[in-house]
Amino acid sequence: MPKVSMTVNGQPVSANVDPRTLLVQFLRENLSLTGTHVGCDTSQCGCCVVHVNGEALKSCTALAISLEGAQVTTIEGLAQDGKLHPMQEAFRENHGLQCGFCTPGMIMTAVDMVRRSGGDLDEKTIRHELEGNICRCTGYHNIVKAIAAGAAAMAPAAE
Repeated sequence: MPKVSMTVNGQPVSANVDPRTLLVQFLRENLSLTGTHVGCDTSQCGCCVVHVNGEALKSCTALAISLEGAQVTTIEGLAQDGKLHPMQEAFRENHGLQCGFCTPGMIMTAVDMVRRSGGDLDEKTIRHELEGNICRCTGYHNIVKAIAAGAAAMAPAAE
C-alpha cells in the first residue's frame, strides 16, 4: 500500500493507505478525527467539509493519496488553546444546531464563506452559499443567524 503524508490540524501525519481511501475515511479511520461526518456518500450533504490548503472541500470527493503534502484543517482544528473559533462560538450562542450531525460541515463551509466574501454577509448570500450543505433537523433560520454572527465576529481577523 502507498504511503500518504500531510499536515492535519497543524500536525504532520502519514499512513499507508489503500489507493481508494477517501480523505473522509483517512481522517475518521486512520486519524480518529470523527468530527468530519459521512452523511450521504454522494457529496450532496456537505457533512464532510474540511479545508484543504485553506479552501473548503467535501472530503468524500478526494482520494487521500491525491493530497500528498496538503494542509488539512478539520472541525477539531478550528478551536485554538481551548477557545472555540468565533464561528463555533456563534453556532453555540445562536442555537445553530439541533442534532449536530451537519454542524461541522456547516461551520467549515461558513468559515470558508467568510474567507472568500468577508464578514458582511446578508441572509441571501448565506443561504445561497449553503446550498451544498443539508440539515435535516432545522429550518436553517438559526444556522443563517449563527453564520451572520460568526462572520461579524471573524471580520476583524479576515481583514
